[in-house]
Amino acid sequence: MPLPLTRRRFVALGAAGPLLFAPRMTFARAATDRRFVFIIQRGAADGLATVIPQGDPALMGLRSELTPDLAQCHRLDGFFALYPALPHVAQLYGQGQALFVHAVASPYRDRSHFDGQNVLETGGTRPYARQDGWLNRLLALMPGTPPGLALAPTVPLALRGAHAVESAAPTGMALPPDDLIARLTTLYAHDAQLAPLWAAAREAMPLDPGKVRQDAATFGQMAATFLARASGPRIAMLETGGWDTHSGQAGHLTDRLRALDSLIAALQAGLGTDVWAQTTVLVATEFGRTAAANGTGGTDHGTGAVAMLLGGAVKGGRVIADWPGLAPAQLLDGRDLRPTLGLDSLITQAAAETFGLDPARVSRTLFDDPAFSGPALESPARNLLSGLVAA
Repeated sequence: MPLPLTRRRFVALGAAGPLLFAPRMTFARAATDRRFVFIIQRGAADGLATVIPQGDPALMGLRSELTPDLAQCHRLDGFFALYPALPHVAQLYGQGQALFVHAVASPYRDRSHFDGQNVLETGGTRPYARQDGWLNRLLALMPGTPPGLALAPTVPLALRGAHAVESAAPTGMALPPDDLIARLTTLYAHDAQLAPLWAAAREAMPLDPGKVRQDAATFGQMAATFLARASGPRIAMLETGGWDTHSGQAGHLTDRLRALDSLIAALQAGLGTDVWAQTTVLVATEFGRTAAANGTGGTDHGTGAVAMLLGGAVKGGRVIADWPGLAPAQLLDGRDLRPTLGLDSLITQAAAETFGLDPARVSRTLFDDPAFSGPALESPARNLLSGLVAA
């Protein structure tokens, strides 16, 4: 059921055409001081370019034209380096507030963006096997959770399900006058569920929608205005697009990563020190890209990718990987980074540790398909995915 939140600036958040950063955000409340933010990178971000395995001897033979000057990269350890356009994320890494999980993948093994995103958001093992999302099922584990709010025309699949998540959808209707806004404020004043959501939405109205659409920092700032409130939401999903880099990848990826870096920096600044210390941010994409560059200065759809955990609650300063190698015999199907860690396992562990939940219960609730235990998830490396977030 759409909430009557329409107003010129608010509605315009989702009313325009293609957006530079294609941002959308969704929130949900929970009875906890912890915050969990899921940032999806739609389009299959290149993990090998984001967290560069500069110590792998086969790297330059596959993608020398896609690899930036390593002297300009942020050194993470003796093997991995971070893309230059992520200076704030690198700073977080140095402060022990960022970690990267490499060679990670969902159970999906084909190459459709739509199908891959469906698997990532539902937590299923195959496309369209489930109709609800893992974030919605996570809400079911939280005590006393009122409805969530989607600041977008539709609720993203990850937050759809039995738990109510309502949307503030843009419409072509005439804008409500200010006195209607005032009357709605009075009407919702004593509604335990709608009053705080309405108050949070009104706080976002002064933001310039055009700037939000084009400026990732403003997008992060806006998300923080909701999450920082004492009575505000505790779970958020932020959607970013433009990660499909079949040609001209170097410049395109630099723009996308710079925007992501700005979003994270603004989110942290907006949350403030105390709230940031209670925050876990998960950044993930539907699948990775080919190990080798293609003939147009880009990469094609692959398998193994990289995920990030950021936040003051994260026990970071490390790269977690059971590195499979980039030599021809080590690649999946002779073309892709072979996944050795399950994205489902990472999500399970990060969510469980953030909210102090039993990981086995979280796993059964979020990823309950009998086929969940795929080969990658049976790897001994799965044991690496513990102790991600401070209690």
